[in-house]
Amino acid sequence: MKTDNLRKLRADRVWLTEDSCDLGDFRKVAEKTTALADYPTADAVEKNILIYDSAKVVAAIASPEGRRAVFAEICEAFGEGPGVVVFKRAYRDTGVIDCASAIFDEIIEEQHRTATGGGDHFAKPGANDRIWNSLEKHCLADPENFAEYYANPIVAIASEAWLGPSYQMTAQVNRVNPGGAAQSAHRDYHLGFQSSKVIERFPAHVHRLSPVLTLQGAVAHCDMPLESGPTLFLPHSQTYEPGYLALKRQEFKDYFETHHVQLPLEKGDVVFFNPALFHAAGTNRSTDIKRVANLLQVSSAFGRAMETVNRERMSAKLFPALKALRGKLSETEIGNAVAACAEGYSFPTNLDRDPPLGGLAPKTQTQLMHEALEENWDDARFLSALAQQSERRLS
Repeated sequence: MKTDNLRKLRADRVWLTEDSCDLGDFRKVAEKTTALADYPTADAVEKNILIYDSAKVVAAIASPEGRRAVFAEICEAFGEGPGVVVFKRAYRDTGVIDCASAIFDEIIEEQHRTATGGGDHFAKPGANDRIWNSLEKHCLADPENFAEYYANPIVAIASEAWLGPSYQMTAQVNRVNPGGAAQSAHRDYHLGFQSSKVIERFPAHVHRLSPVLTLQGAVAHCDMPLESGPTLFLPHSQTYEPGYLALKRQEFKDYFETHHVQLPLEKGDVVFFNPALFHAAGTNRSTDIKRVANLLQVSSAFGRAMETVNRERMSAKLFPALKALRGKLSETEIGNAVAACAEGYSFPTNLDRDPPLGGLAPKTQTQLMHEALEENWDDARFLSALAQQSERRLS
């Protein structure tokens, strides 16, 4: 009996489930108060969110000791603190923002003309205009403006404070037009893009790992009064370990709807937040404000494998071999072989050509191979589908 109880306790610690999420436990962490005294470089706390004056932050890191202290403060703000920080006037020269906005407007207009682009992981189709991979498109359109834009010290400070050096920048522009509806409350990349069924397969330490692999940010490209629907946040919610599963439950969605906070932003402000923070873009209730933000998704240098592997070439070779081995290998063993060969993750990809249709993430190479095996495709059909999938993922 004692052994059985130990096994259950261990399994419950390692395997988080949607059913085990408890709103009472969640409220204990989500209803904490952010104390300004704990963050000496910050200027204020508004609605439990830390507010920093960007010029003050830049001045404070002038010495090595100051840099370590400020980076540590910001790191803890993202981790154990409120999980969200607003940097006021991060772009003092908003002309840099205006130039970038003009580039983004041209890209959106081109998307309208060609019926391309768009899509959103957590909003209804048509609620906004989306530019996937705005980072690369921006750089190719105007490298000088790109350089001035990403030379911004606050973007670098926040990114390195949370992720360390050698981080990887990606970005997507989101323009929510007047009347554009809010997103559903969510956590973000990585686990936030998966279904409960998938999330429950990852042990608890991966739930803790996912938030430290990325940092979310947003550069305000216009003034964002509350009526325009700036992002809704639930400070401190990132510290609830089973939170990736909790937001699949209605009581947690309801709690977010009644307890979230929202701050107006000005053009040139930047907000950064832990990707595990419960958040959602708000409804644009204005009649004339096109709310534009460049969404920064910064990734850890460690979010990649050690070796370059041509998994498309491997999958093409393995597929006919697996068909021939049916009967000798069980379905589970075939699945193990596929896992060692094919790309099992949807990202990175080209979301213009490989959008998350019918779910939060595009079909993986692994899913394609399983589909082909289950439906007994001939080799030519699989090779064609495999090549098309690989082509869609290219920039």
